[in-house]
Amino acid sequence: MGIVLAILLFGFIVFFHELGHFLFAKLNKIVVTEFSLGMGPRLFSFEKGDTRYSLKLLPIGGSCAMLGEDTDIENEPGTFNSASVWGRISVVAAGPVFNFIMAFVLSVIIVGAVGYEPSRVLSVKEGSAAEAAGLKEGDVITKLDGRKIHLSREISMYLMTAGQNPVQVEYRRYDETSSSWTTEHTVIQPEFKDGRYYLGVILQGHRDAPESLVQVLQYSVYEVRYWILTVIDSLKMIAGGKVSTNDIAGPVRIVTIIDQTVEENTQYGFVTVVMNLLNLMVMFSANLGVMNLLPFPALDGGRLVFLLWELVTRQPVSQRVESAVNMAGMALLMTFMVFVVFNDLRMIF
Repeated sequence: MGIVLAILLFGFIVFFHELGHFLFAKLNKIVVTEFSLGMGPRLFSFEKGDTRYSLKLLPIGGSCAMLGEDTDIENEPGTFNSASVWGRISVVAAGPVFNFIMAFVLSVIIVGAVGYEPSRVLSVKEGSAAEAAGLKEGDVITKLDGRKIHLSREISMYLMTAGQNPVQVEYRRYDETSSSWTTEHTVIQPEFKDGRYYLGVILQGHRDAPESLVQVLQYSVYEVRYWILTVIDSLKMIAGGKVSTNDIAGPVRIVTIIDQTVEENTQYGFVTVVMNLLNLMVMFSANLGVMNLLPFPALDGGRLVFLLWELVTRQPVSQRVESAVNMAGMALLMTFMVFVVFNDLRMIF
């Protein structure tokens, strides 16, 4: 079940990513020679107009191949290089942007159906640093070290990156005498326990129902923001050596996570299973969007670097140089993927 669901979920996420490239290629009058899901030999394909639509054997990735994309052909109608530099930038950026759009739409469904998780303090642990700092039940944490906080999950994620450093906390408190909210500030030294850092508060465990459509949209944006920042913070922790290779989940462990998610939530009903799977899709889609924007060869971000260089210098990078850099980047990515898969297998077995 986990394998089937993983293929379906990732297939839809990749489809939407490639659809972004496809639609903007069409808008810029670039011929798409093949739009495919998967890699390797074709299982099924058909042609319509100038485009071949394909389903391939290996359920990994996809592609939107454009005419003249990796050649020096210029000024011929329908080729990638015949489009303006801004047109090409829009085509390349559309894939990650569509991932963020997808994450937002799914978040609207989640927030609209089950609500959002406020950063409201349910109780303060006796003798904790939070108690000494003056936090009380009902306070709403709004900032940590200047970073805005909207969801309770953002607090634990930020503390992972902040580590043992004292945290400047901004929170809102309801003043019953004036029937209004006041903003307070304090500094808390996080407590380290069981390999994690804590403020010493217990946050509200249930979700609040949104009061309006505006609030649904608002907290859907916060959901996407949370996952984008989580990916960025995770990359920073990897670069800083705060995360070991054992904590990096690849495709094998992701299948296991999906399988466990279904198994653990089946007892709570179909809706709960669907909401949890949609939440995973938000995470995966935002993750794919951020990772593809990294300025690394062979990724969309790497291609954007070359296009931005052309935009600034008004001189395109040699196609031979760009192709060589992208080939080297692809080789490194494939090597990394092999490492991640073997690491997954080692961790499982």
